[in-house]
Amino acid sequence: MKNEFIMSDISINNLLEILQQNDIIEVYTDGSCKGNPGPGGWGAILLFKNNRAILSGKELNTTNNRMELTATIQAISVLPNYIRIVIYTDSSYVKNGVTMWLPNWKVNNWRTSDNKPVKNVDLWTKLDEVSQGKNISWNWVKGHSDCVNNNNADFIAKSAISEIETI
Repeated sequence: MKNEFIMSDISINNLLEILQQNDIIEVYTDGSCKGNPGPGGWGAILLFKNNRAILSGKELNTTNNRMELTATIQAISVLPNYIRIVIYTDSSYVKNGVTMWLPNWKVNNWRTSDNKPVKNVDLWTKLDEVSQGKNISWNWVKGHSDCVNNNNADFIAKSAISEIETI
């Protein structure tokens, strides 16, 4: 008999109940948009030990970058400060934004290096807010490749768009 890893799907509330001080949770986020702008969806997969919780949402008229940011914001915002969060995103916009550009944007009153207003400033300020006091490491993964969890987050985001289209 072959040993197989079994993942249990649980609610986010049940996941939060089992987290303890200094636990590490992996989070895979993705956003999608049909047209850009157009209907969009986002998905986040939160993994802890053999448990998986899924978050998703949709917007009628949005952009891909807004959905990428929203997935990340929603995942971080539900997690407590006392754990370590490892974010995986296929969005270099999110990864570079949070690790390289955000500190300068804040200093420059939310203006880019060429003095233009930062796009999606409402979401960038929200991401900055929900990240405060949290231990987060940021990782970029290649989209639509061999990263199963990133592909699953993409599927969740696209499925959210399908819900809009059936309304």
